[in-house]
Amino acid sequence: MQKSAHRDASRRIGVLILGRKRPGFDQEWNQIVCRQSLATLKELGFTCIGAESPVVDDQTLHAAMQQIQQAKCEALVVLQPSIGNGQLALTISQLWPNPVVLWATPERPGDGKVSSCSLVGQHLWASVLRQAGHPFEFVYGDGEETAVRADLVRAIALSGTVGKLRQAKVGVIGTHVPGFIDLAADPFLLRRSIGIQLHPLSLPQYIDRVRAIPDDAVEKDVQQVRALGLRPVGVTEDALGINSRCYLAMLDVMQEENLDALALQCWPEIPNMLGQWPYLAISRLSSAGHAVSIEGDVDGSITSLMSSSLGLGPGFLTDWLEHDTSTIFFWHPGMAPLDMCCAIGSEEGPTLGAHFNVVKPFVVDGQLQPDQAVTVTRLWRCNNEYHLTAFEGRSIPPRRRITGNSLLVEVADGDVPSRFDRLLHAGLPHHVSLYFGNHAETFRRLARLLHVRWHE
Repeated sequence: MQKSAHRDASRRIGVLILGRKRPGFDQEWNQIVCRQSLATLKELGFTCIGAESPVVDDQTLHAAMQQIQQAKCEALVVLQPSIGNGQLALTISQLWPNPVVLWATPERPGDGKVSSCSLVGQHLWASVLRQAGHPFEFVYGDGEETAVRADLVRAIALSGTVGKLRQAKVGVIGTHVPGFIDLAADPFLLRRSIGIQLHPLSLPQYIDRVRAIPDDAVEKDVQQVRALGLRPVGVTEDALGINSRCYLAMLDVMQEENLDALALQCWPEIPNMLGQWPYLAISRLSSAGHAVSIEGDVDGSITSLMSSSLGLGPGFLTDWLEHDTSTIFFWHPGMAPLDMCCAIGSEEGPTLGAHFNVVKPFVVDGQLQPDQAVTVTRLWRCNNEYHLTAFEGRSIPPRRRITGNSLLVEVADGDVPSRFDRLLHAGLPHHVSLYFGNHAETFRRLARLLHVRWHE
């Protein structure tokens, strides 16, 4: 299910409160706004760094930013309860490379004069940052309002995600699988456009690592798999050890190489050399929140990393199997996160089986949950630039049942063939990612912050 975007109550954010050297406006209202705004951020689970004293000039700004940088804050929120110095926006753009969250607060209600000009001041800052080419997110309103709080959480998550991507390291074990050349990655384009470092890894060395996992560690992990309660159908649990080896080897690689995401070339070598598909291992890793992908799909793993950082979970990487005017049937061979499947043990719940094509274990068979809001998204490269799309729908009961993981989605605005045609001509690869919830606007804003081309 959808994960909270502020699940870690200790998350540190920088908060700058712009003050004034000259008196003016309603300073009593200024103080009320400051107290309420900081209380809102605390209630949302954030620890605010740098807000102890107002920032009024370069000296106070540098001192506050040094404190924020030393605390390794994930995002920077700027409050302007009374209009401040617009020149400081350029100083911020020099000191903080990631997007800035500008929060404009309301005027005092019922007053007979202008009390703060907060929106005017933040509008000024937004204009300056845009002219300087520095990304920002804009939030306007009273922090006690539910919609404003949701906007704040999203803006902070977006800013933190951009910062994380610029320092991220993504590994690929092997390369894209044979013939799937639309999944090929360009390490230099990735670094130039998003900031990500691509780290190629040897598939034979990974297979050697799988075989070298200690038996006691394998047995302990097998017990954890059995505890999940996944019923075997047409397979036996005797061979679970190999899948546990695949799972533990991927965890080891990610830790040893300091990887934020991982793409695995899953066939033909792995089932041929190890006698099993690694899809149960992939499903478990995704269920635990790791950004992993199959078939060497590097951009697919990056899509998962983006969504995990945004608090949406790693999602389900899938083929676009078929469509009609208003629905799309998505399917992949048994590696969806377990929390997106129907409940374990229910009639439609996931079971363990063999791959439908090369009949070897272990895949996770079972449809994803119906009656859920769904967002379909994908990051990809084409024409030497990156692209991003997202659109929404709702999962509905399937018209037919197939092995692997599947989901039938009724698209919100219909006209699926037209959308498919537009995306094909933009270079959309054959994989997309699914998330529960309505998140298209969040991905649109992320595309804007990353300066990647957006497609409706």
